Amino acid sequence: MGKAGKNLKNALLSQQFRLKAKQKLSHAAQVAEQKSSRNSKGHYPSKASKGKEKTAASGSSSRPTIPFNPWDKILLIGEGNFSFARSLIQGPPTPLLSLPPNNITATAYDVEDECYAKYPESSGIVSFLRSQGVQVIFGVDGTRLEKHPKLKGRRWDRIVWNFPHAGKGIADQDRNILSNQLLVLGFLRSAAKMLQPGPSPSTLAFKKNKNTEDEDGDEDNVSVEPPDTDAAPFLLPTNTVKTRGTTLITLRNVAPYTQWDVPRLAKNPPLLKTGTNPPNPHYALLRSFRFHRDIWKGYEHRMTKGERAHGTGTTGEGGEDRTWEFYLKDQE
Repeated sequence: MGKAGKNLKNALLSQQFRLKAKQKLSHAAQVAEQKSSRNSKGHYPSKASKGKEKTAASGSSSRPTIPFNPWDKILLIGEGNFSFARSLIQGPPTPLLSLPPNNITATAYDVEDECYAKYPESSGIVSFLRSQGVQVIFGVDGTRLEKHPKLKGRRWDRIVWNFPHAGKGIADQDRNILSNQLLVLGFLRSAAKMLQPGPSPSTLAFKKNKNTEDEDGDEDNVSVEPPDTDAAPFLLPTNTVKTRGTTLITLRNVAPYTQWDVPRLAKNPPLLKTGTNPPNPHYALLRSFRFHRDIWKGYEHRMTKGERAHGTGTTGEGGEDRTWEFYLKDQE
């Protein structure tokens, strides 16, 4: 491993340590506050009040967010069985009924035969997608998009990776987190070269809810969504002019995925002191929102390693699916 690679890993491990320490302090403060509240009031919070607190803390809107315009060119990474690509054109949410299928490029890391072996249902889905005009490409590395001959030189309005995972099966949690952080950094670096240029997306029409701010002044849990009204069942992009492209990453919003610290990796990537690779680009967080699986008809999340014959894993239970949407910051 080169010196630059070691420096990057050391920087990420140091970031993990800081995040864990911050989480411990936050947990300790919450416990102390709860004890103080019980002692002063003489009773525990009611179930009803707990429910209200939980709803308020989640910041989720009752209306699902649709992060696409019907004219967007969309690149999907790591599609697994391609059911998300299918959901964009077969019974999609109403705002996307006019989305042309040939605006969608759906990719998978596996070569075609390996994909069909992992996900038997994917063969029929791919045949349907191709019959509708969707471009399906196999053998695409999400960290080297610009190198693939069928993607090289092209640009997209939305580059989407739902539930990325390195799939290395590393038992040690810290090393597993590190491998996925390196994957995310590689994706963000590569996607930056494939995004449609243009003016930065306007956030003036959005309502910003700053939930937390760390000691460095970085907003890590920003929920940015348009005001909730009864005018429509979905929250939609508000820009009427074409703006620069965005990347969207969806994960479970619970440990260990929160420890990947994706917002910070995008906004403040670790700096490399040596090496030939250019530094990672800096992104801005446009918004984060709950990912509602149920609005994407027929979508089925699949594990990176395919179907588990006897799997009963519980990783990620108890949380929500959440999407973070980023756009490239202007160079200073």
